[in-house]
Amino acid sequence: MKILLLEDDRKTGDYIVKGLASAGHVVDWIEDGRDGLSAALDGAYDVMILDRMVPGLDGLTVVRTLRSASVRTPVLFLTAMSGVDDRVEGLEAGGDDYLVKPFAFSELTARINAIVRRPPIAAEKTRLRVGDLEIDLVRRTAERGGIPVELLPREFLLLELFMRNEGRVLTKTMLLERIWNFNFDPQSSVVETHISRLRTKIDKPFEFPLLHTVRNIGYSLHARR
Repeated sequence: MKILLLEDDRKTGDYIVKGLASAGHVVDWIEDGRDGLSAALDGAYDVMILDRMVPGLDGLTVVRTLRSASVRTPVLFLTAMSGVDDRVEGLEAGGDDYLVKPFAFSELTARINAIVRRPPIAAEKTRLRVGDLEIDLVRRTAERGGIPVELLPREFLLLELFMRNEGRVLTKTMLLERIWNFNFDPQSSVVETHISRLRTKIDKPFEFPLLHTVRNIGYSLHARR
């Protein structure tokens, strides 16, 4: 296999490279996150082993950027960050597995072989469409009826959530948890404020609304008139 190793610790990197090379693998060892991202964007690797704490660009950002660019190369995080939240964060960023340092080399090779054997994941959509409204998940842009719609980052996240759940009713509690990571606060008007702003941008200038209020329940995005 051709393997990309992103690791800035010389002792650890040398240990991994020698071990993988002795098993017949070709390893490109890179110590800087920006250089690692540039190499990985070609998508020419069978697997990538990434430390989270590297100079230039951290491992999480590298993986998120790769996944946004539809690079599906399997990723194994190899890091000293061992907390449950750290592992969850790594997997949600797009990692396929997570191994904590210090590690046994036999476990490293077993995990590499396991993620390579997994069937490839179907490429995720890079564009979402509801009626004449469309968003580009890579460029983070939106347009309706071919007319660009300027959205702030939080507005884009809110619209993306609605479009991924077309026709479903999303409650205020769900929106607070998913977009703001807040627990339910009946006094908070942050949801209503952002819904109003979003409506002004995606509905007000156009013939018919897409974002609907479901009385006493929540909100739903759909193209039915």
